[in-house]
Amino acid sequence: MSQHLGELVALITATLWAFSSLFFTRASHQVGSQAVNRVRLLLATIFLSLAHRLLQGTFFPVAIDAQRWGWLTLSAIIGLVLGDGLLFYTYTLIGPRLAMLLMAAVPVISTLVAWVFLGETLQGIEMLAIAITVTGIGWVVMERQPSHDLPQQPRRFATGILCGLGAAAGQAFGLILSKQGMFGGFPALSASLIRVTTAAAIIWLLAIAQRQAGATLSTLRKPDSRNPILVGTIFGPVMGMTLSLVAVQASEVGIASTLMQRTL
Repeated sequence: MSQHLGELVALITATLWAFSSLFFTRASHQVGSQAVNRVRLLLATIFLSLAHRLLQGTFFPVAIDAQRWGWLTLSAIIGLVLGDGLLFYTYTLIGPRLAMLLMAAVPVISTLVAWVFLGETLQGIEMLAIAITVTGIGWVVMERQPSHDLPQQPRRFATGILCGLGAAAGQAFGLILSKQGMFGGFPALSASLIRVTTAAAIIWLLAIAQRQAGATLSTLRKPDSRNPILVGTIFGPVMGMTLSLVAVQASEVGIASTLMQRTL
């Protein structure tokens, strides 16, 4: 696959994630960020499994070596369980616009990590383009942030900032680990299914241990929460996540993560 294909896919991914952020934020205000995160991972596992059966012939990838499984599992834990969990909590603390501003740090972090661990290097013009793009994202988000949306509680605001930065770091490391796990041309759909299944298993085991599984499933009976989660899942962890893996597989992580950033 050519680099230009990876960049095009990254732009499409950004659009999908922008829509998913809107729907998930709406649902989070209805039932809470943790419930949304659990339900979306459960639904994503089902949808991706059906897609894998249709396109790859099995409901789940088979004959996977331990090394690849390890990279993708670690990617799921850091990127989906920790990173996305913090991002959803950030939505409820400081709102989606400021959360997306903090996520503009993902390309910077991912570029540095890819350089250290994957040996990926960018030319000066590419680094300048990343810097301009990230600056532009931050400018647009802050310019469109209504003053009355800013949190009035300093402690809540500080917690939101820290969670947002943690989410950015988690997503950056998740991308790096995913690319490492897809070495040798491993299908992005299979990698996406492994990551989502792993994350869903961890999240739901924790929910069962905390006796919150029943309450979480009850959100599916409420149209006000079920419908936004359903649409957000299709845009986000099903289509968006799979295409994001295609993007990092086909181009440099720093470039792909820059183009995949989104504004609201």
